[in-house]
Amino acid sequence: MRSILLVKTSSLGDVIHNLPVVSDLRRTWPNIAIDWVVEESFAEIPRLHPGVRTVLPVAIRRWRKQLGQRATWAEMRAFIQQLRTPYYDLVLDTQGLLKSALITRMAQGLRCGYSAEVARERQAAWFYDCRYAIPTNAHAVERNRWLAAAACDYAQDLPLRYGIHAAQTLPDPALPSGYCVLLTATSRDDKLWPEAHWQVLGTQLATQGLRCILPAGSPRERERAHRIAASIPGAEVAPPSSLNGLASVLAGAAGVVGVDTGLTHLAAALARPVVALYVATDPGLTGVFAGPQAINLGGKGLCPTPDTVLTTLTKLLARKS
Repeated sequence: MRSILLVKTSSLGDVIHNLPVVSDLRRTWPNIAIDWVVEESFAEIPRLHPGVRTVLPVAIRRWRKQLGQRATWAEMRAFIQQLRTPYYDLVLDTQGLLKSALITRMAQGLRCGYSAEVARERQAAWFYDCRYAIPTNAHAVERNRWLAAAACDYAQDLPLRYGIHAAQTLPDPALPSGYCVLLTATSRDDKLWPEAHWQVLGTQLATQGLRCILPAGSPRERERAHRIAASIPGAEVAPPSSLNGLASVLAGAAGVVGVDTGLTHLAAALARPVVALYVATDPGLTGVFAGPQAINLGGKGLCPTPDTVLTTLTKLLARKS
């Protein structure tokens, strides 16, 4: 095996879940060239892995909104030309959606993906040369790894390794050296942990000498973060940042507590002690998955208490020290 193209375009958590595939391939074939097609807004994530040669950003989300513009069609043609230029030994779609399957079909090489009965969209299987029935009751990380092992014909008995690194340099020199990151924002309101719970947890962390950093991007997220931080001694709301900047903040954290959001998965991939909070979804198949330092709490209709979260995080921090 000399070269492979991975197709996993979105979302942030799904892209992070695909990183161990790169590590597995590199340990199986140390000299293999690995390229990756990913949505432009998440392109920084594959670039954190030293085993990825080239990242091919695609802008499906943006293009859909700008189909009437000539520049959009020029970008699309340029992407297709870049995609079709190399010949790969294997093109692997670990996403299983129609959009990712179409990208896979345009690339040159043996095209592989999930079989119709297990793909997220059955029609995606039509575009592959080889199809594999990977169990759907396994965690997303395991499904990605098992698909790659089946398509590339190697034994999937390698230890889990995300393989990414981020410089532990804080973008703001005012941020404290001993801190916990609280990831309070997510894409759906029903996934949010109550603000009062965050305030209780943050206050308890402050009494233990850990300052709380609250990243927030959109104006609405920042308003919520400021409300929470106002009741936590010494807490700070981090300024909006790129994924690289957020990875840097996460990499330097003593611990991370986060709701069901991609950044919580990023913290786990960076091997930080992580407590992930679930209140509207089941973490069994898509929760944080990074060994004993990453713990999922709650579930659909279940809301972890601040005391439970603090106890769990304290145990993780004691294990890490």
